[in-house]
Amino acid sequence: MFRRLEAAGTGAAPGRTVRISVDGGAIECREGDSVAAALLAAGMPACRDTAVSGTPRGPFCMMGVCYDCLVGIDGRANQQACMTRVREGMAVVRQTGAREVSA
Repeated sequence: MFRRLEAAGTGAAPGRTVRISVDGGAIECREGDSVAAALLAAGMPACRDTAVSGTPRGPFCMMGVCYDCLVGIDGRANQQACMTRVREGMAVVRQTGAREVSA
């Protein structure tokens, strides 16, 4: 369902490649991608699981409204993947279970 523009035949030029890790595995994405776009392009549609049922959730609005794309980034939980740009060496983890709230 998710395709990059050049894959859709628009002729858009690909950007510079950036490497991030997701749950310990490396993926390549494009500089300027949001973390959510990078995950979708890598075939990873779920960012987190719901706390109650464990149902996988993924980016929905892609503009910071729905909070369905929460992930851990560089050790910080509850980061909006759709509002965070990838950067070289970034460590992303899917969130599972209930969120932890720190005081």
